[in-house]
Order: sequence, then C-alpha cells, then structure tokens
Amino acid sequence: MKYLALIFGFVSLLSFGQNWETSFSKAKDLASQQNKPIVLVFQGSDWCAPCIKMDREIWSTEIFKTYASKHYIMLKADFPRRKNNKLSESQTKANAELAEKYNNQGFFPFVVMLDKEGNVLGQRGYSKITPSQFINDLNSMTNLN
Repeated sequence: MKYLALIFGFVSLLSFGQNWETSFSKAKDLASQQNKPIVLVFQGSDWCAPCIKMDREIWSTEIFKTYASKHYIMLKADFPRRKNNKLSESQTKANAELAEKYNNQGFFPFVVMLDKEGNVLGQRGYSKITPSQFINDLNSMTNLN
C-alpha cells in the first residue's frame, strides 16, 4: 500500500510539471490554436547560475506553472555544456537558430515574449522577484493585464 501511495504521488507530480515545448514550429502552432503568447526562454540549465535560480524561483513554482499552463505556451532553448546533458544535434541546431534570431547577444537567462506569429512583444533577463511579479512583467508585454 505504501508503494501505491508513492507511485500515485510521483505520477501526480509529473502531471503538474511545467509543459515546455522545444520545437518553435510546434509552439507557434499551439499558440495559434490556443490564442496564447509564447514565452521563449534561453538558458544554460547546467552551468548558468542565474538560469538555475530562475528555474527554482520562477519556473518551478506552483504559482507560475498553474498560471502559465492557462495563459502561455512555454518554449525552452537550452544550451547545456555537460556531456551527460548534451542535446541531439537537431535540437542543438534549432536552439542556435532561435538564438541567432531572438538572442544574438547571447544573454542567459533571457526571456522573450512572442506573439503567436513569433513577433517580439518584449524581453527581459533575470531579477530577483516573486513569481507573481514576474507574471505581471510578462503580462505587461501582452494584452493579458
């Protein structure tokens, strides 16, 4: 019985995880279908200290995950450096293409708010704020206020 409860708890956690897209075309399709903006996040998940903080302080919070699932399409362009976190060649190329278009300065972490066609609505980096404040900042770039 104990194991059943553990399995149920683990499955429950998985079902409420942040739904990150990694394909720009899929994110645009979903944004069009659901009439939502795209939050494009450039990060170095295994080497960038502010990126890791942002994940812990914003992306992984229940407040943000709940809000984002209803209002945004989340798109991640990750640039890991460790060998064991290496992305596929096609994903590495796709992320590099996104960076060339939306983050040619190479800032990490870097968040770009896009409309459903992929046009830039606004951008920001890391700052120590609450998830609610971050949501307000993102919404100020769109019509979601």
